Amino acid sequence: MCRNETRRVMSQELQTLMTYYRPSIHARRANITVKFQDLYGFTVEGNVDDVNVLNEVREKVRQQGRVWWELEARKGANWYLLPGISSISEGIAVSSLKLSFLANVITLKKLIRKGIPPVLRPKVWFSVSGAAKKRSTVPESYYSDLIDAVEGRVTHATRQIDHGLNYVAALLLLVMKTEEDAFWMLAVLLEDVLVTDCYTDNLSGCHVEQRVFKDLLTQKCPRIAAHLEALEFDVSLVATEWFLCLFSKSLPSETTMRVWDVLFNEGAKVLFHVALAIFKMKEEELLLTNQIGDVLSIIQRTIHHLYNPDELLTVAFDKIGSMTTNAITKQRKKQKSVVMAELDQRLRRLNRSKDG
Repeated sequence: MCRNETRRVMSQELQTLMTYYRPSIHARRANITVKFQDLYGFTVEGNVDDVNVLNEVREKVRQQGRVWWELEARKGANWYLLPGISSISEGIAVSSLKLSFLANVITLKKLIRKGIPPVLRPKVWFSVSGAAKKRSTVPESYYSDLIDAVEGRVTHATRQIDHGLNYVAALLLLVMKTEEDAFWMLAVLLEDVLVTDCYTDNLSGCHVEQRVFKDLLTQKCPRIAAHLEALEFDVSLVATEWFLCLFSKSLPSETTMRVWDVLFNEGAKVLFHVALAIFKMKEEELLLTNQIGDVLSIIQRTIHHLYNPDELLTVAFDKIGSMTTNAITKQRKKQKSVVMAELDQRLRRLNRSKDG
């Protein structure tokens, strides 16, 4: 009897220990790697929670699509293309037209932040980015003439696309209906949306963006910035790829598309919002790190599992605070002279080394 009682007690203690050491259901699911298809048919790896989140995102995309269709039924087809107001039509006063136009702009901004339905993305991107306007300023045969002129040749532009822009170009080709539309989107991106010289040989524009980002991190997330500085962690270790590839190489596809939805409508400041949000989302965890490798691990794990675009964009626009394009432009001007001086000094050192 005593022996049986001893066994029972030992069994209970063992069960208690097993319960203590057994990971939670959530932890077990987080450690199980599975392969699945994202919204664009790409096979990706994640955990069970990622699959569930992606299914929720699919439903949200459908719901958001219904909102767009309902507005189209009320406002008319293609209301979101926002044609310029240049004349009075059907006896409506110019002031009324402007008021209606501004109302549409505000509505569209809110809608785009919540996500453009995939089927409407090509048309909406082409309009709000300025690509349609840029396309209208050249002859109809411009693109075909350009293709004929560079057929079979390696040019400076094709080299740029191959070294940094290949992920961006690939996603544009995936979304846009034709190669020509993808070309105009790339053109407006490089010439109007992003900072100049971002993809030049010395990447001077990208260096400027990195310095501006560091300044913004200090302003918007001072605790994180101070901690990373103490660890001697350079944020450009992760942020350079974000700004060069516009997150297309880092974030899941639909999350990247949602970032681009806002990028094409609101400009390059969106990249700073999103980059800051990634750090902000893991602020408490990052503050506990003691090594650079731990910081890298947290950031990489975070972006890999960001299948819910709303989670990221809510932090980016609701918790980071406002940033005006004018303020960012001023910071770029301040940093550009510093960057150019550093690059010039580096080039002189390189030349001296070659001469030696």
